[in-house]
Amino acid sequence: MRLTVKLALSSVLVAVAVVLSPLYFVWGPTKAYPAQHMVNSVAGVILGPLWAALIAAVVGTIRISLGTGTIFAYPGGIPGGIVVGLVYRLATRLIKKRRLAILAASLSEPLGTILVGGTFSWYILDPLLGGSMHAKFGAIVWFLSGWALSSVTGCVLGALCLLALDKTGLLNVLKG
Repeated sequence: MRLTVKLALSSVLVAVAVVLSPLYFVWGPTKAYPAQHMVNSVAGVILGPLWAALIAAVVGTIRISLGTGTIFAYPGGIPGGIVVGLVYRLATRLIKKRRLAILAASLSEPLGTILVGGTFSWYILDPLLGGSMHAKFGAIVWFLSGWALSSVTGCVLGALCLLALDKTGLLNVLKG
């Protein structure tokens, strides 16, 4: 895929995420945003892990600027896109049916968001922000459950978008 096509598609995905950015819910110190996870799934499969991470970083920066996101937008978005892209690359080699590879990759997004991003947020960002949750271990379960709700909802929406694109043949066009 040519660089200009990747930039154009990235711009469209950033625009979709920014337009949907008012659709978040507050969960503790975060503003959970399922549309980011949907975009992560789509970007990770179509563009790959590095582009998905870049898109998540740009969307996070814009959301913070608009007041619809917090500093948690970075660890909540970037690792999920990377995991989707990496799992898709691996799944296409191991799984012969393309739609199963798409599903496996899309539904892996919570692994990056919750396990990597949530852990990073818990141990690095929370102490920097005053350590309000760090004192109680039970708080991490509560904290990560909000991220799970957002991430699972978003990755399912992303999987549905990708399956619809695949069924109509547009996924082949977008992937080049």
